[in-house]
Amino acid sequence: MARKPARPRRWVRIAARVVEVTIVLLAIGALLLWCSVPDTRPLATGNPASTAFIDLRRAQAADAGKPFELAWTWKPIGKISRYLRASIIYAEDYNFYRHEGIDWQAIEHAVEANWDKGSLSIGGSTITQQLAKNLYLSPSRSFLRKLREMLIAYSLEDNLSKQRILELYLNVVEWGDGVFGAEAAARHWFKKPAIALTPAEAIRLAIALPNPFTRAPDVRSPALTRKAVRLAHLLRMQGLIDEVQERATLDALGAPNEKVLRTRRPRGAPVTPTTSLPTTMAPAPPPPSSASEPDQPEADQPILSPSEAPADPGPEPPRF
Repeated sequence: MARKPARPRRWVRIAARVVEVTIVLLAIGALLLWCSVPDTRPLATGNPASTAFIDLRRAQAADAGKPFELAWTWKPIGKISRYLRASIIYAEDYNFYRHEGIDWQAIEHAVEANWDKGSLSIGGSTITQQLAKNLYLSPSRSFLRKLREMLIAYSLEDNLSKQRILELYLNVVEWGDGVFGAEAAARHWFKKPAIALTPAEAIRLAIALPNPFTRAPDVRSPALTRKAVRLAHLLRMQGLIDEVQERATLDALGAPNEKVLRTRRPRGAPVTPTTSLPTTMAPAPPPPSSASEPDQPEADQPILSPSEAPADPGPEPPRF
């Protein structure tokens, strides 16, 4: 008489059921998370009336019984200094024109660095992710918030051009107490419109991100000066400033003894300035003074475009 097949042990059946339930719950959670992603398509042609960060700061001021003074003036990207546009990309998201919202290589580097410091945070946010956070989320740090940020970033990349993403970011990012966007930041910190920022001023604003409260443009420290010097070298390497402008920029950054580009290059950057840059990348003339043409677009300096992306830095982008 043949033996009946043995029934699975009870713990095996329980484990299988747990796996099934877990898969279902994860699928439901993923669906709910995706459904919570806002519709980003209107941003392709329209500017937001407010942002999550502005609403948060307004609420915080109300809770503290303080007035909230908002400085926020929207400017098209052509009326924002080319030096600032480039400095933001080089400092915040070197692979901006190469990724689709998430820079997995940067995340890997950030996780490794944070692990060495004993931190479990992810880090490595792209400009698109930071835009998602500023528009729709909060400064809080949690795994769920990070997932939402990534999903929104993918949606932004799917519905908007890189230029529009950069324009939105430059107009909504926080640069101080009640100071939002490049135009307000330029007027608050340097008493001039964003179009008139010098390379040194643009670099100061760029290295203040993502935390302008601890790294304000008027804060000087050896670490911030080193970051600023690297950005000045990158601007020269990419052909946005020439040797004379680089020297003037280093002097303005408080690094008069720093040698110009002929010396040590930033980590991961091209060894020499590329010779295949388009003509639009030729060293730009100094920006107009705030007194003469305060709000004129840079007619001879086209908007930084994918063709003007940083020259291929090799396997590892520079870290700032």
